[in-house]
Amino acid sequence: MAKWGEGDPRWIVEQRADGTNVNNWHWTERDVSSWSSVLLRELLLGVRLKGPEGDVQLTEVTKVEGESSINNRRGKLFFFYEWQLRASWLGTSSGGVKFRGTVDVSNLSDENDMDDLDISVSMCKDQPDTPLLGLMKKSGVQEVRRVLGEFVRRLKAEFSQGMILAKADQPELPEPQTQKNQIQTSKPQKSLTSRCSSGPAPSFPGVPISTCTFNLMETFQTSPDELYRTFISQEFVQVFTRSVAEVDGRRGGRFQMLDGSVRGEFTQLVPDQRIEMRWRFRTWPGEHYATVQLDLEDRGGETVLRMQCRGVPEGEEDSTREGWTRFYFQAIKQVFGY
Repeated sequence: MAKWGEGDPRWIVEQRADGTNVNNWHWTERDVSSWSSVLLRELLLGVRLKGPEGDVQLTEVTKVEGESSINNRRGKLFFFYEWQLRASWLGTSSGGVKFRGTVDVSNLSDENDMDDLDISVSMCKDQPDTPLLGLMKKSGVQEVRRVLGEFVRRLKAEFSQGMILAKADQPELPEPQTQKNQIQTSKPQKSLTSRCSSGPAPSFPGVPISTCTFNLMETFQTSPDELYRTFISQEFVQVFTRSVAEVDGRRGGRFQMLDGSVRGEFTQLVPDQRIEMRWRFRTWPGEHYATVQLDLEDRGGETVLRMQCRGVPEGEEDSTREGWTRFYFQAIKQVFGY
């Protein structure tokens, strides 16, 4: 079984050790609509054109409506997606005059080839005619078609892992090579204490094993109340993890995310100030949990988050530290602009 941070970059465990869905007999389904919505916005906002007529770019995605899912039936994968999209474009002519318009995609679906997509380009009302409209209808439509094709490619590449499991009478498949993380952000600010102990973990149910403690610190360009909601709101968690999650944001409430690879329970919540939780990764021994404490400090326009993680199994410290930095902190910054 792959360790945290290996294999799929969202920590989805490539292979279940408990024999779930042995021989891929049952129909299993994964809803990836939240992940798809975020990726579609990112790809569309990356569309930029330059020509003798001037420059054009997509500046806002105003409509992302639809759903995506992957199904496994007896070892075969089926990808289903259906989306309606609208984006605004801003063009600047070679003479410096600005023009605005929209792009609509009404039938991005598994039933349609990329060449069959209905992509329409128009000007906003009261906008005069401009050669930039022709640039958008020709080169712009081609570029939108290209990035939507990239969405479909990444959908299939990202979520094929873990959907088809090794059969009971077959040896386990070798683990895939570690993929490079696709989230790019500024270098994190880390803290810098770490220590190991040979005794049992702190006083919560678990297996008596050698454990470690480490601290991290990160600064976010947002208020404490907004950052607090980001960690305890199911909607926010699903967006920055780009996967389905279950989050009960109250004391004693449980959470589960990333295909069940991460789970735990909120043990103390002080609104806009502190979050404490029992937290574990699926590959850890038995029912062992670490204790995670997140303290939020208001710095006037920004929030300093200090994290203490106690009870991490010895040997798992580096991957746990890296996982929190990359797939919590950096993912939040990338998706929400904090």
